[in-house]
Amino acid sequence: MRQKKLTQILNKTNFKLLLKDKKTYFLIVLINSILFTFYYGYKGIFPIDSFLIFDGGYKVLNNIHPFKDYWSITGPLLDYMQSVLFLLFKVNWFSYVLHAALVNCLLSLVSFYFFIKIKLSKIYALLYSLSISILAYPSIGTPFMDHHAVIFATISLSYLILAFMKNKKIFWFLSSLFLVLSFFSKQIPGAYLAFLTIITIIFYFLLINKEKNYNFLFFILGGMAGIMLFFIIFVINKIPVQNFLIQYIYYPITIGENRSTDTIFNFKVLFLQFKFIYFSILPILIASFFLLKKKKKNLENKIDFLVLILVFGSFGIFLYTQILTKNQILIFFLIPFYLGISHYYILKYFKKIFLINSIILILILATGKYHLRFNEGKKFMDLANADLTKAVNAEILDKKLSGLQWITPHYIDNPSLELKQLTELKKIIIADVENKITISDYQILPAITGNPNYAPNKWFDTLSVPSEKNKYFISYKLFFISKLKEQKIKNIYAVGEDKLNYFLFLFDKKNCVKYKRINEIAVKLNISNCL
Repeated sequence: MRQKKLTQILNKTNFKLLLKDKKTYFLIVLINSILFTFYYGYKGIFPIDSFLIFDGGYKVLNNIHPFKDYWSITGPLLDYMQSVLFLLFKVNWFSYVLHAALVNCLLSLVSFYFFIKIKLSKIYALLYSLSISILAYPSIGTPFMDHHAVIFATISLSYLILAFMKNKKIFWFLSSLFLVLSFFSKQIPGAYLAFLTIITIIFYFLLINKEKNYNFLFFILGGMAGIMLFFIIFVINKIPVQNFLIQYIYYPITIGENRSTDTIFNFKVLFLQFKFIYFSILPILIASFFLLKKKKKNLENKIDFLVLILVFGSFGIFLYTQILTKNQILIFFLIPFYLGISHYYILKYFKKIFLINSIILILILATGKYHLRFNEGKKFMDLANADLTKAVNAEILDKKLSGLQWITPHYIDNPSLELKQLTELKKIIIADVENKITISDYQILPAITGNPNYAPNKWFDTLSVPSEKNKYFISYKLFFISKLKEQKIKNIYAVGEDKLNYFLFLFDKKNCVKYKRINEIAVKLNISNCL
């Protein structure tokens, strides 16, 4: 009897010790962020998005590089990261989802650390971090440049806030490093955030750094370290700088200009679909009014002023970037991030428990709503109306896809038929002894067929392929045709009727293509007479 009581006391003591240990909370966040991503990363796919980085990683693994060998208007970072994971864990769906899970885990752990550093309690820091881990990468479950770019930008923002508050070298260094990683994932929001960062650092010099503390120089070192990483990659792989500038800077600027003028801003676009994100910064807005009313501002108040500039500026940048991409919304994980900052300012300036309770209520409602809609409902994948029980194990197509529950918007009611046609196409491509490429949204085809040849573009859509009116069309055309000639391509397998529209017009010779229908989703084109 005494032994049982002693055991109970020890168990209670151990439990209390665990709750006091930060490592316990870090472990919970780590496990949650990985499990959620893996679970939803195996449920359903949206081919053009889900397979893009799979193919990019496979290309780099086989010494085929962005800008040099294939046209790419998206960041090279994801392709190189995925190639490393394929090298370590082989080319399969597990190592692919692992990529997304690791980035989700990094964001969640950094967020927990950030909330602890701004003096939120461990339990509140845990709640906000768990929400972030649920709403960030599980919505797509596989690596995607938009997610990487916003996630790395958020991490950069977190470290910059800590740099202002704590003025530690490591925070300055990591802030600029992750800003560079964000930019090389996708141009925006990193490019916009860089301007905001420069502005706030100038204010930092004017308002705070009057004692000439040079810790901020580590911000420059962090940025240089990130740039040097990509410089080394470019030099080793002999990637032409001119190609990089045209594909990643100059041409995308023309896309951004068109999208800015074409985007319609109305009440629904600006507010209704982002209402919970607005709610998340409302307490910060109230705190900012309180701060501005103070006539005499001490050093801490000035730092808070800078942080508020960062918060509102980043909020506008993330919102504008999301609207500009015209994609499914992915920034809902910013709700718990901004709520955590709101929590900090409410505690600091108001100490009203009902306001804290309101923040937690918003957190619970937002997390539940968007988890059900985007993770369970797969809205980001355009599978909101799908019956996921109809999904089929993709191992039927190839062992590399083992465990993936295959269902796409293209064959939402009959995924088995889709897999059957792809399996037929796979066999034909493998049997074809001629040099060939595939142009398709199903960009797993090169990996599962072992085809050493590659399409000269990372993906084929209205953005990646310049229109004939675009000033970089000639550059694209020359690049595309030269890569076909270098590889001595004879056959092109086009999967999806719309894909023909993205390359046939590049051939100068008319009626030079010979067509052969394979099945309802694929056609074989012989281009021997076109080059």
